[in-house]
Amino acid sequence: MNSKTVGLIGSVFITVVGLYRLFSESLSSTPLFIAYLFIITGFIGICANGIKLFKSKKI
Repeated sequence: MNSKTVGLIGSVFITVVGLYRLFSESLSSTPLFIAYLFIITGFIGICANGIKLFKSKKI
């Protein structure tokens, strides 16, 4: 596993944690702002790491 794959998996995990907090009220100690922040930054990370990963696979 290279670092681009690990980064992509980490970004997906961050996004899933944010979505879990948004759709369920079980993590009430975490502010809703943090959930939105996780979703946005995780999505940006998924896009950036996905583009880097697929560009490196073509070459």
